[in-house]
Amino acid sequence: MIDVLVAAAIMAGLGIALGTALAFAYRYLRVPEDPRQQRVEQLLPGTNCGGCGEPGCRAFSEALAAGRRQPSGCTVASPDAVAAIAAFLGVEAGTLDRTVARLHCAGGRAQAVQIAAYAGFPSCRAAHVTGGGGKGCSWGCLGLADCQVACTFGAITMNDNGLPQVELGKCTACGDCVTACPRDLFELLPLRQPLLVQCRVPLAGEAARALCAVACDACGRCVQDAPAGLLRMADNLPVIDYGQRLDAGPGATFRCPTGAIQFVPKEQFQAVEVRA
Repeated sequence: MIDVLVAAAIMAGLGIALGTALAFAYRYLRVPEDPRQQRVEQLLPGTNCGGCGEPGCRAFSEALAAGRRQPSGCTVASPDAVAAIAAFLGVEAGTLDRTVARLHCAGGRAQAVQIAAYAGFPSCRAAHVTGGGGKGCSWGCLGLADCQVACTFGAITMNDNGLPQVELGKCTACGDCVTACPRDLFELLPLRQPLLVQCRVPLAGEAARALCAVACDACGRCVQDAPAGLLRMADNLPVIDYGQRLDAGPGATFRCPTGAIQFVPKEQFQAVEVRA
């Protein structure tokens, strides 16, 4: 009986000690919260998509209240919501260099060589780890819609050619499709740059064309025809410098023998489909 009482007394003492420590920490160590932060969070869409670059809407609202970010950094909020947040905080709404998800593949069913009929679990990731699906190109889109399933905002749909299409008005650059694609074919790119390389095949010449009618064959003509510094070749593929001029026009695409590089103005961008 005495042992029970001793144990109870010890537990009670520990409880009192820990409670006192917590009260002390709350009183002297807590970080005061900006009273505006809660209202700003209420004005945000609450999707927690991460398109702003923060872990979620609460973290973004804290950054807004602290003056570290501008309201336009939210890629989901409507212009009216952005304006309301700016007015509430008494700051400029700011401007946003908008990015969207773009697919580095144009080789759908009509262009890419099929070497087998995949009949496994209908998932790109499953096909990728079990023999690579039925497509002969080991770098191309598998067309099983993991990106569409992952897209919280319904911005991606699969077309009849087995390729995903991105709807600009719905894309928030949250990056879910980037994470979902097992072949790293999606990339968040500036909408202001209309040039788009739609291939990830690191082969050259006939070796690339044998896999897909619209594969880049590393001829380098696009680099020759583009303004100096805009394009360079790396691993047999053209790489765009997105910090370069944006008024270069479509000249870099004119001599591409396969259509692997496209000029896609933002008002036309859904997905570029090149027919063989």
